[in-house]
Formats: sequence, C-alpha cells, structure tokens
Amino acid sequence: MVEGSMTQGAGQGPEVERTATLRDFRVPAYVHETGPYAQSTHPGDAVPPSDEAHPEGYTPTQRDLPVINRGDTVQVTVDPASVPAPQPATGPGPLYVVGDVHGYLDELVAALQEQGLIDAAGQWCAGTARLWFLGDFTDRGPDGIGVIDLVMRLSAEAAAAGGYCKALMGNHELLLLGAKRFGDTPVNSGAGTATFQAAWLLNGGQKTDMDRLQDHHLQWMARLDAVEAVDGHLLLHSDTTAYLDYGRSIEEVNDTVRETLTRNDADEVWDLFRKFTKRFSFRDEGGADAVRSLLDTYGGTRVVHGHSPIPYLLGEVGSEDGEDDTGPVVAGPHVYADGLAIAMDGGVTMAGKLLVTKLPLGV
Repeated sequence: MVEGSMTQGAGQGPEVERTATLRDFRVPAYVHETGPYAQSTHPGDAVPPSDEAHPEGYTPTQRDLPVINRGDTVQVTVDPASVPAPQPATGPGPLYVVGDVHGYLDELVAALQEQGLIDAAGQWCAGTARLWFLGDFTDRGPDGIGVIDLVMRLSAEAAAAGGYCKALMGNHELLLLGAKRFGDTPVNSGAGTATFQAAWLLNGGQKTDMDRLQDHHLQWMARLDAVEAVDGHLLLHSDTTAYLDYGRSIEEVNDTVRETLTRNDADEVWDLFRKFTKRFSFRDEGGADAVRSLLDTYGGTRVVHGHSPIPYLLGEVGSEDGEDDTGPVVAGPHVYADGLAIAMDGGVTMAGKLLVTKLPLGV
C-alpha cells in the first residue's frame, strides 16, 4: 500500500509505507532578502522538480493547498436566534469534534456559534459539552495565533462550566514548533538538505503568526496529545498508521511524542513531523484494514481524523487558479473505509467548509 503526502518537505517514510519526497529543501534566496520568516506568494514555487516516480495523488511541483488571504474568505453572520440553547450543566454533555482550522478564526467562530457552543460574544455557553479539536490550528490562513488563543480561552471557560475543550497535536503544530526552535538548522531528511523553516514557508507559514508566537503558545502546543479515545471514537489528526511507530497504547504514544519534543533534537522532531504528515492510508485498497490496525491496537469502533481535506479524499479537488470561485462542495463529514473512518477536514483552505460536528453521527 502506498501512502501519499501533500504537506511538502516531509521526507520519506518507512519501507512499508513509502512516501515520495523531494531531494532538496534548502531555503530559497528570496527568503533571506525579505526577512527570516517571509512567505512565498506561491508555496510550491520553491520545490524543485524531481525525476522520481511519485504515488498517485502526490504532486510535489504543485501547491499542496492554496493559501487564501482574509479578504478571500466569506464572512458568515450567525443569527443569535437560531443558535441552539445551551446544554444543561448536569451530567456528561454531548461530544463535538472540529476539523482543521488553519488560521481561519472568523469561520471557526461562526461554526462554533452555529452549533451553540459559544455565544454572540464568543464565550463558552455549552455547559457540560465536550469539544475536541483535531489539530492544525495555524498556517495557510490569516490568524493562527488568534485561533490558538481562542481554543486556550475556551478550555478554561468550558472547564469552569463542567465541560471541556481539548485539542490534539497536528503536523502543523510540529512544523511551527520546529520552525521556531530550529529555524535553518539542517536535519537528516533522507532526501537531501531539509530545514524546518523551509518546510514551514512551503506549507503556508504566516509571518504574522511567527511574530505573535509567545512562550505560552509554544508550551501549550508541545503538551498536546496525539491520540485520544472518547465514546468509542479514536481521535487523531492524520489519516496514517504511523502512530503505531510510537507505542502500543494511547498513553505510550502520547508520552513518546511529548518526550521527543522535550529532548529537543532537530532530527527526532523532524522524523516525528514527517510521519505525522503522511496521509491517505485509509482511502484506497486496504484502507479498512489500516483503520482496523489502529482500532485493534488503541481501541474504539471508528477513527475520526482531520489532515486530508475531504475534496482530496473524494477526488473533487477545487480550482487553485481562481477561475472557479465556488469552491468544493462539502456537506459534512466523510464516512469511508467500510464505515470505519470519519474525515473531518472540510477543506477550509480551499474555500470549502470548516466542520464542527456532533458525535456520534446521525444522533
């Protein structure tokens, strides 16, 4: 089974799941002309062509996902009268999950309000409800730090109300941590010269996020869990079996990830990043078996993940040249792999939809 990777600059995976990679990720000259964290107007321009054969769905010389500026997004107004009533403050509340946000703060606020989780002032109003973010808070969109600040604040407000708001580690959290900690330090990518800063720039890193990044943001990201099981749902960011490389239990995986970040070795963190960047393990032939390998190891009846946009999973990729301004149509979560996997990345970076969904589906 071949597993592709759309986040660029992540290197090669193990032999069982070989991921096509690029040969050289040196920081292009224009980066140093405009400052240490200047971004490319075309994140794929810095990627050199490769003569290697690449698996289907992997396009190393094209943009991974388009970067859409704040002016390109649709501002959604939510009628307070249509917001569901807050949940009662007794007993365990309903479970909600949020797909990839990637800096789209306005869209996140609108989606949380639509589900009755926050009020018109942006305050937690869902009582004992339980809310999980599946990772990837920054990059590509306009206000990743604003998203992190919101999630951190809602965590405190939800806990005070008897509920909770928690988050998982995404590959873009690892990428931002690496760019901040290691910058241009070369790492052993197995595919030529690589640096976290170059990979961060290639994958939508925003100068405004780096400028506003503070110690408490870094500490919060470094402590995030990678995997959790809730109400029979196995929650994780990436649609990959690479989690199995880090432990045979949820606790072991989370401990191993935190210990890796604590050791602060650039090569180790890069290896963690490139493995969490893999995708499409559950999509093609053998996908259901890949999901079962995770469920058999960590428990649960369904995997719920972000990372791979639903339009890519469905083969309905939106236009990147601006000719199609309607964007991909994403009605809701995508259930696939014999019903064992739920994809939650609605492709907000492609003018799709930022998904906030109540679990279990259909209840």
